[in-house]
Amino acid sequence: MKNTKQNIAMNLSHLRSKQNLSQEELAEKVGVTRQAVAKWENGQSLPDILNCEALADLFDVSLNDLVRYDSRESGVPIGPKDKHIFGAVTISERGQIVLPKRARDLLHLQAGDTLVVLGDTNPVTAGLALISSDTFLRMTGQAVDDIFK
Repeated sequence: MKNTKQNIAMNLSHLRSKQNLSQEELAEKVGVTRQAVAKWENGQSLPDILNCEALADLFDVSLNDLVRYDSRESGVPIGPKDKHIFGAVTISERGQIVLPKRARDLLHLQAGDTLVVLGDTNPVTAGLALISSDTFLRMTGQAVDDIFK
């Protein structure tokens, strides 16, 4: 229970600050007092399940993450619903990476699955993205094998 209180307290404080809301503004949106929000954020009390649900919806995070996400353990603050930071990987000399186990498990990835590597070379937004070939097919209407022949 202690970790739950700490998780909710840290997550609420971070999410409220990120949206530039005062405790009073958050309280008004959820239908509670400012004092209730202050107690949630300092770990003196817990919001009930209905208030947790309202808070999760308001901040667009999963109810599970609001209650259980531990930013101290992961090293990053709570993120939006269905968005994840799985950690960092190092590229080997052969250009290979190992996907973190948590990512493979959550996304149900197995040996032999095909991923499409997408890239953005704009200096401001440069990056890579991996997407399953099935998702790529649904998005584009084209099979990966047909594109890369």
